[in-house]
Amino acid sequence: MRLTRSLIPTIKETPAEAQIVSHRLMLRAGMIRQQSAGIYAWLPTGLRVLHNIANIVRAEQARAGAQEILMPTIQSADLWRESGRYDAYGPEMLRIRDRHDREMLYGPTNEEMLTAIMRDSVQSYRDLPQMLYQIQWKFRDEVRPRFGVLRGREFYMKDGYSFDPDYASAVASYRRMMLAYMRTFQRMGVRAVPMRADTGPIGGDLSHEFHILAPTGESGIFYDSDFEHMDWIHSLPGYDDPSEIDIFYDQITQTYAATDEKHDLNSWADVPELRRREGRGIEVGQIFYFGKKYTEAMGFSVTGPDGSKIHPEMGSYGIGVSRLTGAIIEASHDDAGIIWPDAVAPFRAAILNLRQGDATTDKLCEDLYAGLGDAALYDDRPARAGEKFADADLMGHPWQLIVGPRGAATGQVELKRRRTGERAELSLTDALAKVLA
Repeated sequence: MRLTRSLIPTIKETPAEAQIVSHRLMLRAGMIRQQSAGIYAWLPTGLRVLHNIANIVRAEQARAGAQEILMPTIQSADLWRESGRYDAYGPEMLRIRDRHDREMLYGPTNEEMLTAIMRDSVQSYRDLPQMLYQIQWKFRDEVRPRFGVLRGREFYMKDGYSFDPDYASAVASYRRMMLAYMRTFQRMGVRAVPMRADTGPIGGDLSHEFHILAPTGESGIFYDSDFEHMDWIHSLPGYDDPSEIDIFYDQITQTYAATDEKHDLNSWADVPELRRREGRGIEVGQIFYFGKKYTEAMGFSVTGPDGSKIHPEMGSYGIGVSRLTGAIIEASHDDAGIIWPDAVAPFRAAILNLRQGDATTDKLCEDLYAGLGDAALYDDRPARAGEKFADADLMGHPWQLIVGPRGAATGQVELKRRRTGERAELSLTDALAKVLA
């Protein structure tokens, strides 16, 4: 993408309404624009990040055996009355009436709708287990939307659901999804710590939250430093070996981690003092096991192995895709701007032409752009070098390819790594290879 043809409205001033780093930087970098309280338009670079995060989620869900579907955002209130949640959910639910005076709602979650779909589609235990998910816009009417996309009213979310014939199978699904979440966050280049959580309006008796470590996090967390050294996740053989998944799950859940609300001083004392860590965390995902709560309430049963009717066991699994965008920035930035992990960055590299109009410099930049294609943002503006450097740092591209007339004369490109500031003079071929590696 050429910057002269792009809608990337960067701003130098710090927006007065932005209280936290991610909100300030997303506005300044031209990723989002607020349309009303807690509701944002996602501009091209912001949407590219959103898609990159969603695609990592999709890839790991597929590996775990989940199937993607898409359900309506508008749901019937009657479904929620079947489960008993319509009156219990609270004012966060946006309740509406259509022109025929039917009560509807903008879905904050989809346990009821998918249970109804399964009730109409599955009759035998032989059709289970099933794991399904979607990535969809949702709405919760927060009383005080703030912190940009971290606590907005409209948000982009992955919500997944498992249906199993019995408790043992349901626990296996829950543990497999725990593994999928840890792999997902690690692929994004962030450290997420899982910890026991309350189930809230979803229901059930087993739940874990996932918190990204960030100094500006809303929750105080206490955790074992073993969570800082979890490369062993990559050595697991995969999702099809239940015994290995059980070992992984036991190791994860037996390693201490808790929010300040759940912090247990007795258990904390059992963690060796040198391994005790305290910090702040931003919740970016939560998983639940709640058994037959919805299948019993909504009359969903299947024929069991002995011919009797059984109610399937359920779990649900959420990841805040738009929330992750802000959380990653909170965890990865400096005074100059965003520092994107490679996997989620809107562009792998920015090409900075320091002498627009110089034939040799222009030619080398065009060759770089041809080699990188959609992976690069080419800053071809007739702007000062300082402005280009500042915007590239602000937007957080993992690499900067800096081309000036002196280097271009010998075919050299200055390659800068945004995270470390490390610079090197390379040939065009070597620079491209480094960026694309």
